[in-house]
Amino acid sequence: MADEIRYEYKTVQTVRGTDGLVISRMQKDGWEFVEQSQGTLRSTLTFRRPKKPIPWPLVGAGAAVLAIIVIVISTAAALSDGGEQKDEAAKPAAGVSEEPSATPTPTAAERAAVEVITPENNSEFATLLKAGGTCDDANADFATKYAGRTVAFNGSIVNMAPHGDYETRYDFLLGTGDKGPNTTVGPAFQYQDVNVAELHLTGADVPATVGVGDKFRFVAEVGDFNAVQCLFHLDPVSTETR
Repeated sequence: MADEIRYEYKTVQTVRGTDGLVISRMQKDGWEFVEQSQGTLRSTLTFRRPKKPIPWPLVGAGAAVLAIIVIVISTAAALSDGGEQKDEAAKPAAGVSEEPSATPTPTAAERAAVEVITPENNSEFATLLKAGGTCDDANADFATKYAGRTVAFNGSIVNMAPHGDYETRYDFLLGTGDKGPNTTVGPAFQYQDVNVAELHLTGADVPATVGVGDKFRFVAEVGDFNAVQCLFHLDPVSTETR
């Protein structure tokens, strides 16, 4: 039908807890929310919006111009081909350079070090760690933008509680700085359902156990932000004593 509306579709992956924020932003850009597919940590949101009508007279004119350009290029290539073949025959054979590349290929460890987000190399992260509230939109914005990336910061254990009925698996609440349970700034970072071995403790003096108030250099992967509980979930990569 001539009047049938044609749509273009777009899918967006979000971390858990940020769906509403993403939907609102997409709707402001003219997209209509269609459906949501919920995963364990991430959701897939589908949007659509009407396609703009195609100006067919302009398309026809453009095709004609393109055909003329192709003919001209083909003719020029045919005329220049003979001259290029003569030039190639006159050139001496090029030897393969035995000199190594001047730029060394970075190792995986070097690439990982560059990619780690710290307060020193990322102003958004620095501002987030100094923020006074633990449940504002800055948490969700950062979690959405940097999901799956690695961050590193100096902090301490604010709280440590058994996860469910487990005796050796815990939920760790982490804070920025050295004040442990007295931390009042920055997000409420959480390691959920991990044991001490999964903290990957490193450093000059690795402790046998950890507890509230202990200070570490936390390196972790960015997870989602739970706006209901005001918890910013991280997954531990390494935990260095300091």
